[in-house]
Amino acid sequence: GLPNLRTTPQTIPTFNSEKNKALFTKLKILAPEAADARVEIMYEKYNNEVSIEAKTMIHMMNTGIIPACAKDLAKYESCKELAGKRTEVYGNIIKETEKLKDVMAKLPSDLAAEANYLCDSVIPQMNALREFVDTAEGLMEASLYPYPNYETLIYSHHF
Repeated sequence: GLPNLRTTPQTIPTFNSEKNKALFTKLKILAPEAADARVEIMYEKYNNEVSIEAKTMIHMMNTGIIPACAKDLAKYESCKELAGKRTEVYGNIIKETEKLKDVMAKLPSDLAAEANYLCDSVIPQMNALREFVDTAEGLMEASLYPYPNYETLIYSHHF
């Protein structure tokens, strides 16, 4: 049967397998060296895109979300019981942002290893952070939230 390759880093090395190189050569589609070069380009593209997304997420947390959380939490200073789970959620955003920074600082230099690391370590950390940010969006006063929500993005032409 067909292999069940679920992630980009799993699929990339199959492109220049010996079987595929032989087929590409036989059909005069690509020389073996060209297939190897394409694999390198695929890794570079994947690694750059995920790295940019992670760095952008860290920037958005530090310049938008975390300051908004601080402003929102300050509104409950005189009546902490009304804050609900804000302190916990906002604190977790800070912790998970720091974890993402730490994970990003440990990127391997080999293209294939970096792609696998991004897939197996960085993206799951980004998803963990996003869960808390999505929760915060529901807790925070809408005027404080620094980025448009899905409703605004989809239906803004109706407002």
